[in-house]
Amino acid sequence: MKKRILGKNLEVSAIGLGCMGMSFGYGPAGEKSAMIKVIRAAFEQGITFFDTAEVYGPYTNEELVGEALAPFKNEVLIATKFGFNIVDGKISGVNSRPENIRKVAEESLKRLKIEVIDLFYQHRVDPNIPIEEVAGTVKDLIKEGKVKHFGLSEAGAGTIRKAYAEQAVTALQSEYSLWTRQHETEIIPTIEELGIGFVPFSPLGRGFLTGKLDETTKFAEGDIRNNLPRYTEEARASNKDLLSVIEHFAQEKETTNAQVALAWILAQKPWIVPIPGTTKIHRLTENIGAVSITFTDSELAELTTASEEVKIMGTRYNDEMEKSTGL
Repeated sequence: MKKRILGKNLEVSAIGLGCMGMSFGYGPAGEKSAMIKVIRAAFEQGITFFDTAEVYGPYTNEELVGEALAPFKNEVLIATKFGFNIVDGKISGVNSRPENIRKVAEESLKRLKIEVIDLFYQHRVDPNIPIEEVAGTVKDLIKEGKVKHFGLSEAGAGTIRKAYAEQAVTALQSEYSLWTRQHETEIIPTIEELGIGFVPFSPLGRGFLTGKLDETTKFAEGDIRNNLPRYTEEARASNKDLLSVIEHFAQEKETTNAQVALAWILAQKPWIVPIPGTTKIHRLTENIGAVSITFTDSELAELTTASEEVKIMGTRYNDEMEKSTGL
């Protein structure tokens, strides 16, 4: 597996594994022993970068990742996140008060069965707590040897700059893919200037960009896509135009839609590390194969332009989820 550098010195596999969907967000949680096999297969196939969070479950995803990676904990890098209230097992608003950050760090260390958190993200910006205070708290945790690197998720450019002034930010995790490109205008130039890595989540559009979903697909109860505007039957039918673009390139490259979508992200910058999630080993292997796919400058430009010409129906979140989601 090729490696990439996030921030100044966090070396990770060129593709990571997003573990959320094994426990949370897409219907019933996967069977534990099967999910452990997927995580360990990822390590065996070269992935060293694993992403989780306390709210995934809540708590159960960290426990799963901790158990699965315990035999390899000195050979992998685990990212987790803080920043929400969890009341009676449910997410209840943001909370980045210093005491909560410390509490999450201590509990995550235990669930993950590790001595130090490799990358500790603020999961969502808390408008009630100055970002300098958040960064300062993580800075203290780094000094205490409980955290190695500080990250932000879905933060704006101004917030990133303020946080970085207090404590170097190693990575920004935000949604980015062939159909979610709003960060290209301001965010990506900002983190490039500051030397911050980028970790795109949902790089396959929550499965849509693979071409395996269409307007007839029924999502399980509890699947967040049931409530997302971009995944209504009407939107999925309309958004097939983007799939046609991806399929054309997949045929040209003799590869799959998923590999084209991931290879496009990898080709944008050398410090971008997508974290596609999966619960299936064959899909894991397929995703890893994207690392070997390259585009010529003209192919990349053609794919970028063709995808930009497709009008996408539906926003990625509804207004309520945009404010409160932990995904």
